[in-house]
Amino acid sequence: MSNQPRKRNTTRLVIIGIVIVAIIVGAVAYESMSSPAGGTMSTVASPGPGVTSSVTQVQQPVTILGAGATFPAPLIQTWTVEYNKLNPSVKINYNPIGSGGGIQQITAKTVDFGASDAPLSDAQLSNASGIVLMPETLGGVAITYNLQSYGISNTTTLNFTGDVIAGIYMGQITKWNDPKIQALNPGVTLPNAAITAVHRSDGSGTTYAFTDYLSRVNSDWNTVVGHSTSVTWPVDTVASGVGAKGNAGVAGTVFNTRGAIGYVDVIYAVGQHLGIGAVRNAAGNFIVPTLDTIRYAAANATGTPNASDLRVHIVNAAGAQSYPISTYTYILIYKDMSVQSSMNMAKAQALAQFLWWAIHDGQSFAPGLIYVPLPANIVSADEQLLLSLTYQGQTLITR
Repeated sequence: MSNQPRKRNTTRLVIIGIVIVAIIVGAVAYESMSSPAGGTMSTVASPGPGVTSSVTQVQQPVTILGAGATFPAPLIQTWTVEYNKLNPSVKINYNPIGSGGGIQQITAKTVDFGASDAPLSDAQLSNASGIVLMPETLGGVAITYNLQSYGISNTTTLNFTGDVIAGIYMGQITKWNDPKIQALNPGVTLPNAAITAVHRSDGSGTTYAFTDYLSRVNSDWNTVVGHSTSVTWPVDTVASGVGAKGNAGVAGTVFNTRGAIGYVDVIYAVGQHLGIGAVRNAAGNFIVPTLDTIRYAAANATGTPNASDLRVHIVNAAGAQSYPISTYTYILIYKDMSVQSSMNMAKAQALAQFLWWAIHDGQSFAPGLIYVPLPANIVSADEQLLLSLTYQGQTLITR
């Protein structure tokens, strides 16, 4: 793929159209996608919205509380609405407070499930004995920017490398017309304007994926900053860095700041009509985040999942069309739910059934919100995990 700047044209219009339809209708038809050539996975074939084949009706009314990542929040919140239509006795409330908050709350047992884009470390798992992780969907972290006031339309795709992105967030590249950026975008006249680097101010799985990518492609970043849900941003002290809460906060700050750059889940960039960059992948191609390029990354990086440990890293995946800042995002639950004082058998069964529905029928809602449905082998591993869930030793799901 050429490194010349490209107009997003048809691809962007199609994505925006899909998102608008999803917002208005609340659901879209499932978009079937086959595995790319040479890939090792296929996307699970799921019934369309409204199909109740995997839903067990719960007679006793229950309310389930979840909290965590903002990255998958549009999808999780869609699930809560759609599942309640199928099973009115089950009300699910999800609070998008960031991956860090989700990890803290599920560890403290103040919610029934957590969500995080960052897979828990061995130390975190040790501190929260009994927690298990299951991938729920796939997404991409978009590099987004606002240069419209300088005459560069948000439909213009700028090219970035990991080294350039790291340089910006380390405060080493401070102007948009820096030769390192200009060299990647010879057809665009970049302004002599300061770059405001917007980042998350809260603990964030999106930050984890973003910094995980930078750590893998830039040795200085790996040594000085590293990767985590929360890091110390050099740009804050040596240049112009701004923190914002949640993906929505970062997207909103970029939208309201001339010359800003940020990193968010794709749907947040599309929702604000921001520019979305192409990032050079491991094969040397500049790739924008789309359903196909995120799915391609997963197909080339997931390998054979282990149901006993589903922490999966897919940043900087091999493959000509792999988007390099792709990531799984996770649901966090206790394997024996009776350790949570808020749980009873009815709620535990309802939560397990909801999660079973989410990895099957619920995947049909993912493409319309620019998430990739789980590959079949991840679904299979998730199934094994869900079948192992218990309440006081009693299995919650039998199939």
